[in-house]
Order: sequence, then structure tokens, then C-alpha cells
Amino acid sequence: MKKIVFIFFGFLLLLPNKIDAKQEVVTFSKCVDGDTAKIKKDSKIYTVRFLAIDTPETVKKNADIEPYGKQASNYTCTTLKNAKKIVLEYDPKSSETDKYGRLLAWVYADGKMLQEELLKKGYAEVAYLYGKYLYTDTLKELQAEAKAKKIGMWSLTEEERDGCVIDGKIEKQSSGKCKGTSKVKKKTTKQTTKTKKENIFSLLADFLIDSVLDSLKQFFDNLF
Repeated sequence: MKKIVFIFFGFLLLLPNKIDAKQEVVTFSKCVDGDTAKIKKDSKIYTVRFLAIDTPETVKKNADIEPYGKQASNYTCTTLKNAKKIVLEYDPKSSETDKYGRLLAWVYADGKMLQEELLKKGYAEVAYLYGKYLYTDTLKELQAEAKAKKIGMWSLTEEERDGCVIDGKIEKQSSGKCKGTSKVKKKTTKQTTKTKKENIFSLLADFLIDSVLDSLKQFFDNLF
């Protein structure tokens, strides 16, 4: 009986700690904005929304053009247009599409993740977290570095970030010139979860899995 238990636990140790993420190569179709683009796969056109980040608005109907929105949009558009290879990676803890039918993915252009590059330049912020995604810890670190160095949007005051761009000039929210249609959203961190219960259970499950694996590793290290 003990041999069977040892074999079973040994098998568990051989299992991968992470689920392999699905990837697919796509081709560029059309620019949209900093965190959204249109791609082509299987002879069809799809809209892809970059997972776990948000860039300032540029094309939202009845909304202001927000500071650093154009820079983010231009960077994403140029990068994807010039990329020799574009890869989408789907996170195991996210659905592959959102309620609008857009693909949700990590986006790579010639091996570089666009989410990371946008955060490094201060053109995006970490947002819309509905689970423990694969790369969110790294994204948060990159955002913290950009903030500390006051890069991109983080070079502005909070009032300026919540403002708008009119004729190339940043107008503060208090100026009264901005429509303000998206400002309520911008004042939140946007790092929400589907429900508090789901978030707690997800964290508890991750903790238990890590604890069991650590205990098993220590058990076999002591055994042999």
C-alpha cells in the first residue's frame, strides 16, 4: 500500500505546475487603438482586445481623446503593421472572447509582448483583471517602474490624466472643456474581479496547490 501511495505522489510531482497556454499565429488586418486591433485568421477578420491592460481612449463614441491615447494607438498600430510575426496567446484563466465577441489574448509582435511594451512606455495601465492571469505580476511590476520614473501618462498629474486632449493640448478636467464621458471609469483601478467569492476561492486554490506541491517535494527529498 505504501508503495502505491509513493508512486501516486511521485506522479503528482511530475505534473506541470502551469497549464500550457494555447497560441496561434495571425496576420495584421487593421488598426483600432492602443489596446485593440483587428487581425485575420482562418480567412476571417477578428477584433482582439489586449488582455489585462487599458490604454487611454481615442476612438470611443462620444468620449474624449485622452492624454497619451494617440501615442499608445500610434505605437500599437506601427508595431503590428511592421511585425513579421504576430502571435496570440490565450490565458488558461480567461475566456477566449469577451461579451462583445472580441478575442482576449496576450499579443506578441516579433516575440515581444505588446502589453509589456505599452506599460514600459507609460502608454497603458494594468486593468480588467478577472483572475490570476499568467503575466499580471510582471505587468504590475512594469507599471510600478513606469510610475516611479514618471514615464508617459505617469508624467502627468492625476487631474491631467483625467482630462482630455483638444487641438493637441492637454486640458484638465476642471477646465470644463472635456466631455468627461469616461472619467468615472478612469478614477477606478479597474482591477476588479467577477465576484469577491470567486476571487477568494481562486486565491485559496492556488495557495493549496502550491502548499501541497511544496510538501510533497520536501517529503520525497527527505525520503531519498
